[in-house]
Amino acid sequence: MTFGHNRRATVAVRRICPYAQRMHRPRALTWVACFLYVSVLVAGLAVASTGPVDPARSSAFAGVLVLAGGLEIAAGRFTRSRTLAIAGLVVRAGLYTVITLLDSSGNAKVLFVLLPLTAYFTVGHRVAYALAGGGLLLAAIIVLGRPALRANPEALSDLLMFTIGVVFALAIAVIAEREETGRRRAESLLTELSDAHARLREYADQAVSLATVAERTRVARDIHDSVGHHLVVTAIQLEKSAAYRPLDTDIADRALAEGRHSTRLALDEVRRAVGTLRADDTQFTLATALRALATRLDDTGFAVTLDLTGTEDTVGEPVRLALYLAAQEALTNARRHSGATAVAVRVDLTASTGVLDIADNGTGFAPGATEGQGLSGMRERLDLVGGEVRITSGPDGTRLLATIPVVGR
Repeated sequence: MTFGHNRRATVAVRRICPYAQRMHRPRALTWVACFLYVSVLVAGLAVASTGPVDPARSSAFAGVLVLAGGLEIAAGRFTRSRTLAIAGLVVRAGLYTVITLLDSSGNAKVLFVLLPLTAYFTVGHRVAYALAGGGLLLAAIIVLGRPALRANPEALSDLLMFTIGVVFALAIAVIAEREETGRRRAESLLTELSDAHARLREYADQAVSLATVAERTRVARDIHDSVGHHLVVTAIQLEKSAAYRPLDTDIADRALAEGRHSTRLALDEVRRAVGTLRADDTQFTLATALRALATRLDDTGFAVTLDLTGTEDTVGEPVRLALYLAAQEALTNARRHSGATAVAVRVDLTASTGVLDIADNGTGFAPGATEGQGLSGMRERLDLVGGEVRITSGPDGTRLLATIPVVGR
């Protein structure tokens, strides 16, 4: 499968070359650097024009800044090894020193803030912190170690602003990296979801190939009712993740994880359907299945309450399974279409009947709109066990009442 192969290949590359994980250089870093270069160039030339003009110095000043800008653009376009990244830092340090010596405005010192910021994304955190600490220590020694500079308020102000700039740059780097990590995690979860969907298609094909004509009809209905429910939940969680991604990455990641969990449950349902074709000896517990269904759907804005009476020993498994799939279809429709905020599910099992009563507080639906594929399949399944279903809907909500007589076991 393509999805699984790509994901495994990506993991293998990261294991073989961990440096590749640090190689993501934000495009914004290039633009920030170029913005600073242009600002220093404009300020330097403006100050130089107020005094005696030195064409050679001004030309050299502008040329070195253009060279530094070209280096940033090239570094942002091409993949670099660790050695080239370190060499790039050394070249930048040299260029910034030359620019500072040629600058008439004294503003070029701000360019040194770019060194730890660039190192953070291209070489590693430790090198970035070492450059930041070393740069601040060197600046402090230069300013505080000379009495003339120590007594100069402008020099002390420059030292303070340089310190703030370095700390601010590293803080921005940490925030950007966390955002990138969250994005990659979301992409990884989406890849796993795609992989799971591909496996679902394989299992569905396997189920079709194993079944007879009658069995294929039954399995198709089961897959629609059970797997369809899980895929609806998956779609809801993916939409939730997309909506919350710009606002809260934690909520978005949790929604993706819930979507992945629902997809895995869908896989389990397909495996169970395929297994039923081979051997129909799986024990099914209605109470456990309904509680798990209610737990999966119960969420902020959609509350599910469950009330079970009677014992499952009084009805056979076909009746229990039909009641569960009817509840699953009804709850899925309520969650997806009704606009309901609360749904009450009541199951009553007696020696003579199995009753499922589901009521929601949604907006209801128009007459004639009740026979979708899921509800038609529900009626067919209930007919197979001698049951019936009645659906009533109005502005105050929808009610589904399914009744199955217990003929004998």
